[in-house]
Amino acid sequence: MNFQLPRNPLGPLLTHPGLNLMRIAAGATLGDGEVDLETLALMRRQVGEAALEDLDPALLWPEFARGLMGTQPSRMLWVLRECGALRRMLPEVDALFGMPQSADDPPTVDIGEHQFRVVDEVARSQGGLPLRFAALVFNVGKFDSPPEHLPAHYRHMERALPRIQQICARFRLPDAYQALAILAMLELERVHRAAEMRAGSIAALLERVDALGQPHRFADLLTLCAADYRAYPGRGGRSYPKERLLLTALEACRQVRAEDLALPDGDEDPQARAEGLQEARALAVARALRSARWGEDEPA
Repeated sequence: MNFQLPRNPLGPLLTHPGLNLMRIAAGATLGDGEVDLETLALMRRQVGEAALEDLDPALLWPEFARGLMGTQPSRMLWVLRECGALRRMLPEVDALFGMPQSADDPPTVDIGEHQFRVVDEVARSQGGLPLRFAALVFNVGKFDSPPEHLPAHYRHMERALPRIQQICARFRLPDAYQALAILAMLELERVHRAAEMRAGSIAALLERVDALGQPHRFADLLTLCAADYRAYPGRGGRSYPKERLLLTALEACRQVRAEDLALPDGDEDPQARAEGLQEARALAVARALRSARWGEDEPA
């Protein structure tokens, strides 16, 4: 069915054409709504007439956030891309379209299309707004990867970091949004490789992301990694083997307490205690993972 412009709950504020445009796009994520071709053509003309040029991006965020929290956020994102608004609001994301990324079958996927699918997968998992934002932006370091290396994206994290910071500053987002997006950018590919790691590397990953101290944030990271995994063709609905592996490893680390470590008499050196704790956790992870079987029926 065609999306009908709802009554204006924000009064005169949304008489600005740029805000009206954003609100129409966000409404496309609700139920079975969609934007008809005539409305889309009007939106495209408004973008061309600079409807977004003099508008503070932070004013667009409430409607953009409403769309991200919809049942299928990609509907809004596609509308914004097709009318040209995404290129004005989030050029870093728009530029991902046309860039290849390695996959299984087919051998590559378009990164822009992939990011939209990741956001939808996070929505299916009932992920919160900071997580949906992270799902959209964590790959923004890949749009200008050297063509001679494609579909590999060497050093994309270095390029992504300032871009994520700039996006968060543009929309004046809370620090938690930036922290989660950067965490995903830095750690997602490492989580995907978890089965190849030694026990010590897995324990180090859990320590690096503070999985023990911030379990809810670690759960968000796993949700995003699972969404990224399922967004690839042929993987929809599959379980994510690395999630079970890492949760088992985390529980093994949780059982190791610093106060239980046996140190030489009189040795209270903090570095020695930290190294001993890390080694004990690595041994605990090794024992836990040797006693389990990991996703033989699921390709990594």
